[in-house]
Amino acid sequence: MALDADVIVIGAGLAGLVATAELADAGRKVILLDQEPAASLGGQAHWSFGGLFLVDSPEQRRMRIHDSHELAWQDWLGTAGFDRPEDAWPRRWAEAYVDFAAGEKRSWLHGQGVRFFPVVGWAERGGLLASGPGNSVPRFHITWGTGPGLVEPFVRRVQAAVARGLVELRFRHRVTGLAASAGAVDTITGEVLVPSTVARGEGSSREVAGSFELRAQAVIVTSGGIGGNHELVRKAWPARLGTPPEKLLSGVPAHVDGLMLGIAGAAGGHLINGDRMWHYTEGIENWDPIWAKHGIRILPGPSSLWLDARGKRLPVPLFPGFDTLGTLEHIMTTGHDHTWFVLTQKIIEKEFALSGSEQNPDLTGKSVRDVLRRALPGATAPVEAFKKHGADFVVADSLTELVAGMNAKTPDALIDEAELRREIEARDREMANPFGKDLQVTAIHGARRYLGDKLIRTATPHRLLDPKAGPLIAVRLNILTRKSLGGLETDLDSRVLRADGSVLDGLYAAGEAAGFGGGGVHGYRSLEGTFLGGCLFSGRAAGRAAAKATG
Repeated sequence: MALDADVIVIGAGLAGLVATAELADAGRKVILLDQEPAASLGGQAHWSFGGLFLVDSPEQRRMRIHDSHELAWQDWLGTAGFDRPEDAWPRRWAEAYVDFAAGEKRSWLHGQGVRFFPVVGWAERGGLLASGPGNSVPRFHITWGTGPGLVEPFVRRVQAAVARGLVELRFRHRVTGLAASAGAVDTITGEVLVPSTVARGEGSSREVAGSFELRAQAVIVTSGGIGGNHELVRKAWPARLGTPPEKLLSGVPAHVDGLMLGIAGAAGGHLINGDRMWHYTEGIENWDPIWAKHGIRILPGPSSLWLDARGKRLPVPLFPGFDTLGTLEHIMTTGHDHTWFVLTQKIIEKEFALSGSEQNPDLTGKSVRDVLRRALPGATAPVEAFKKHGADFVVADSLTELVAGMNAKTPDALIDEAELRREIEARDREMANPFGKDLQVTAIHGARRYLGDKLIRTATPHRLLDPKAGPLIAVRLNILTRKSLGGLETDLDSRVLRADGSVLDGLYAAGEAAGFGGGGVHGYRSLEGTFLGGCLFSGRAAGRAAAKATG
């Protein structure tokens, strides 16, 4: 039977674009399929903040950050917690990825025109021992142009390959089956969906207009994870995280449905670590949603008081920005799905950032003038819009008024004003004490020793009940789905493996569909900035390996 292409790539997100660009550069003919319309080219990466994990970068050195490959690998191992037999390939992928992040990653991207915001962020600080989870130093490099700025070079490379006749883009093609002949996966079947003119991220029709069958020497699965499919999220939810939340917000569009994972599994691919997932605990309902249950994550500085649903402070070291999964585990033991930040206007102006390209128009639009305005008094316009319109925000001039507003946001009045006042006043006394025992206050002072945090991410220490810092603000926080940490098991060439460890010939996987490499390069937890980087690294590996195999 005649082949329709050398390689077929399923999924036009970042990993798929990178794989396709690498294949085309090697002279291979590629068909790139996606179930969404052309407006969604770039997938989830378009909506991202564009954060990348880099080690010992020029940006770090300019900020007087001393980083090293050895420190990064220590942090990765302490965060991942690899402890399963099936972690063999994920651990090898992790070693290769840290080598990449400390080596050619930045120069490779820089050569394609990618540039970075000069201040390096410090996310997932951990807060436990040196060998525990978290980044020991700031490593979160924000792409100039955020997610769209990172996607653009690979879209450009793919479009150039389209013009050369090497790549064919087929949107509204939903794969429903993979088949093999002579022992190698080489056939794809599926449905052609009716054309759609919806905007990027909006739900598109699933009405079927026809069917298709395509053949190639190799197939690369880059279809993403399960974050937009709450049924699959709840099914995969592990017992160690308690009972799945009744209320979940979606940090990704509905088309991130995980269905391709089941199809690849049915074809013989080994799915591992499905119970490992990465969901955020600082989700707020988008007052101007693009997709169903659209949530936005707050990227917080260290000063907000984090309370459970009943107004009790979360235990050490569950401070804002320190340990996402540890916080999630604790929340699911409280009997409630939500928590609260209590803060001041002074804190929100300095410390609140919202994740996502659309929530950061200055960085996304590469406007130096608008970025410099962040240093002026007042929160950013997107943050102020959420404060004004967001369903999860309460703004008040007194604690009495604030507690009344918080209790009005829940079916039962769970917050006791007298108890919360005692908690806040105790914390405020520590702010005036240079020796205090409150570890969050210690963490705030520690953050301000890093120039980047002192300049733009950490408010000057102050009492929450200081009228000059007001008004008071409370933000109800929800669980926000985001990433699958498990996926198709792959070797270092991104070849999909069977359950017995043998190679499933002809089938490759990259990006979130492969757990960002190996079926779970992050182990149990992620160091921030490694999802986009995992798509880049595994997509490149898949494209290069498939090009070599089909030469």
